[in-house]
Amino acid sequence: MDIQLKRGLLDVCVLSALKFDDSYGYKIIKDIKPYLTISESTLYPILRRLESAGMITEYSVEHNGRLRKYYRITQKGKERLDAFSQEWEEITAIQRFVTREDKNQ
Repeated sequence: MDIQLKRGLLDVCVLSALKFDDSYGYKIIKDIKPYLTISESTLYPILRRLESAGMITEYSVEHNGRLRKYYRITQKGKERLDAFSQEWEEITAIQRFVTREDKNQ
C-alpha cells in the first residue's frame, strides 16, 4: 500500500477512535486492533502530528499514582472525519472503475 495513503488511513483511524470518547494511547491501540495492527512507536508520532494540526488536544489525568495522557478530538478533527467519508466515496468509485464493477462504463 502507498505509504501516504496508509498514513492518511492511520490518521483517520485514530481520529475515529476518539470520535465518541476521550482516550489514551494503550486504549486507542486496543480499539483499533480489530481493524489493523498499530504499535506504540507508530501511534505516538500520529498523535503528535494530529495535535500539531489542531485535530486533537491532550490533557493529563492521574491514574494509579501516575499521570496518564488523554486525547480528545477537536471540531477540526471531526471535520477531517467528515471529509474522509466524502473522499472515500470517490475512492470507491475509482476502484469500481478500475475493476470494471461499475456497470455505467
